[in-house]
Parts: sequence; C-alpha cells; structure tokens
Amino acid sequence: MSAEFPSVQPATPGGESLSKERLRLWLRMLRVTRQVEAELRERLRLEYDSTLPRFDVMAALFRDPEGLKMNELSRRLRVSNGNVTGIVERLVEDGLVERIAIAGDRRATLVRLTAAGRATFTEMAVAHEGWVNALLDGVTQDDAHHIGELLHGLPADTGERR
Repeated sequence: MSAEFPSVQPATPGGESLSKERLRLWLRMLRVTRQVEAELRERLRLEYDSTLPRFDVMAALFRDPEGLKMNELSRRLRVSNGNVTGIVERLVEDGLVERIAIAGDRRATLVRLTAAGRATFTEMAVAHEGWVNALLDGVTQDDAHHIGELLHGLPADTGERR
C-alpha cells in the first residue's frame, strides 16, 4: 500500500494531515494484529491440535461455568449460530463440552465445558497468555496500560472485555 491517496483533511503546519496519520496508525495496528493472530493460530495448532475459534468458544464457556445457550454463545462471539454449531459438535465429540436440554424449551440447548474441557482450556489459556506476553515482549507494563486506555476510548470499542 505505497500509493498515496488524496487526503480528506488539510495538512497541518508539520505537513501531514491528521487523517493520514490515523490511516498509518490503523495499518500498523492491523499488521501487528494479523502477525500476532497468525502466530497464536500456529501455536494452538502445533501444541494443542486446536484452532483459534475453538479456543474462543472454550474461553466463552469457561467464563460461564453454568453454560450458555447456543444463541448466547454466538452473540458473545459475534458469529453465526452455524459457525458455533460445528465447533461445539467437535468439542462434544472430544468430551470437552456437554449439551444439556433446557426444560420447557425443546429448541434451546445449553452447552458447557466438562471437567476435562475446563482442565484443557486452563492449560491452553496459560500457554496462550505466555505466548502473547512473549510476542509483545518489547511493550512495557506502563506502555501496555497507556495503549489500552487510548484504544478503549475509540468509538469502535464496545466496552466488552474478553
């Protein structure tokens, strides 16, 4: 993306427009996010024969020990029911998640981690945290806090924490 696009804002006295600087920031954030995500996907695949979506489903279920309805799980993960259904099906086959019928509602099913699922996720989460820590090794605690606060203030931030 080396081509220069026309600026939507006039240049500041320093010569660059605020919109161009924000565009460069967005591209840097996107590049870093993609690099970190690619590394996490590879490590999950190699060390746990797992995927990032599978990890995300387990993380959501770990936060709700009583379980979640499938539609709640989809909503929290911001994906379609169809995407979650296949992942949950494989987790059930692996003995990491169980389905529980909801009395009085034949269409809804509650899903939750089994004891084996909780143990497996705990191990994966510890590794995941270590990988992220290593990948962001050059960021100090103060910088991480400051960057997090700045990003939290952006309109795209819904306030939900993972």
